[in-house]
Amino acid sequence: QVQLVESGGGLVQAGGSLRLSCAASGRTFSSTAMAWFRQAPGKEREHVASINWNGGTAYYVDSVKGRFTISRNNAKNTVYLQMNSLKPEDTAVYYCNADPPTRAYWGQGTQVTVSS
Repeated sequence: QVQLVESGGGLVQAGGSLRLSCAASGRTFSSTAMAWFRQAPGKEREHVASINWNGGTAYYVDSVKGRFTISRNNAKNTVYLQMNSLKPEDTAVYYCNADPPTRAYWGQGTQVTVSS
């Protein structure tokens, strides 16, 4: 059974930092592009960042460019999202998935709350 388990969320003040992790099990994702998504209350899920299979190429939505960094460790089957200079509008549940996402891979996500 394939599982993606997100962790590292929490409550942080505006301007603070968090590092999210996404640990995969059940199959290797070393040849798969991966992505982070987020969903704020009352809003649709948003694609935040993507990384290609070897970490050589990354994509970021405009609202997080220069503040978030996506990375991966294929030996650990893990993807990361370093989030700096956090803003209240970054508050959401953050999920990882393949890119493009696979319905069966959605996990529980990790809550990020940024206070002003």
